Amino acid sequence: MNREYHKWYSERLGRDMELLVFGHSGVPTIVFPSSQARFYEFEDRGMVGSIGHKIDNGEIQLYCVDSLDSESWYNRNVPPRWRIARQIQYQEYILNEVLSLVRLKNGDSHLISLGCSFGGYHAVNIALRHPDVFTGFLSMSGAFDITNFLHGYYDQDVYFNMPPHYLANMNDPWYIERYRQNTYVLATGWDDQCLPQNQRLSHLLGFRGVHHQLAVWDTWNSHDWPTWQRMMNVYL
Repeated sequence: MNREYHKWYSERLGRDMELLVFGHSGVPTIVFPSSQARFYEFEDRGMVGSIGHKIDNGEIQLYCVDSLDSESWYNRNVPPRWRIARQIQYQEYILNEVLSLVRLKNGDSHLISLGCSFGGYHAVNIALRHPDVFTGFLSMSGAFDITNFLHGYYDQDVYFNMPPHYLANMNDPWYIERYRQNTYVLATGWDDQCLPQNQRLSHLLGFRGVHHQLAVWDTWNSHDWPTWQRMMNVYL
């Protein structure tokens, strides 16, 4: 399997950022780690190996990025306004720096975002914010409510980074038309603590006429890596 390590200084973030690339071709997929985790999480947790055959066959190419959660949502040492500002900087890093690498290495016109748990939040949010860039997402046990990180603080940037909020009011035909052209999968489990949030997001997508799949697995301990490995094989 082709494996590449990349590191560069991000002017947008003011720090070095690292990532791993797995595969030589196929649909490029940006992988967001779970809460405060690192770029090597998917390799360490067996997620990359679980779809090794698809990667080796040139079906999928993974770009496993680093997290900035500890400097944004989980940073209790700064005010909520700073946390959301850091989140916006992180998105700019993905859209302008990581995607530059993706387009340099891969000519496929598709682009998928992927994540588990809080990584599912990042995957869904960036795909819905930029449906002309991302042609689909796979969220596994995604958690989409970020209000508990902000202690009541709310502004326009918070609104536009909380999918259940901006989807509830979405009536822009530019977005809705592109949503309807893309492929969205919300995978969760019947015992998943994030099930209600996935059902809510599914309802909002359906209300806007956006075709998607809400997959509720009948399995125990669905909010865990063994289940997510199986989900990757089914949906990716």
